Amino acid sequence: MTRTGKSRRLNEDAAIYFTMLKAGFKRKAKLTPVQYARRLAIEKSAQQRRYCDAFALWKTCPRKACRRHRACGGDSKGCLLRALDRVPRSLQAQARKAILKATPRNIGAPEREARQCLPEDFLK
Repeated sequence: MTRTGKSRRLNEDAAIYFTMLKAGFKRKAKLTPVQYARRLAIEKSAQQRRYCDAFALWKTCPRKACRRHRACGGDSKGCLLRALDRVPRSLQAQARKAILKATPRNIGAPEREARQCLPEDFLK
């Protein structure tokens, strides 16, 4: 790009930014630590359930409701605790890869942090 092209582009970007400011464009407020922790806890719970479903732990679950719905519906942390020594590492890695692949690019920071956790990270 030539020198005049760069300056023209800069002027266009500035004009767009100031127009957005006049129209009432505001930046998103940052999350407070409490909001962040709350969203992280909710997503970690959902992530545990995703791992339970990926490992098909509902097949051996003592709860009839889980077997009937063919999905985790109870204590997902307890199910993971019982099953992690029986689920091979390769299957755990494969499930994590599939979950990360299905994660949208514009997901929030707390949700992204929870989805990057390994199954054994939830047991701590």
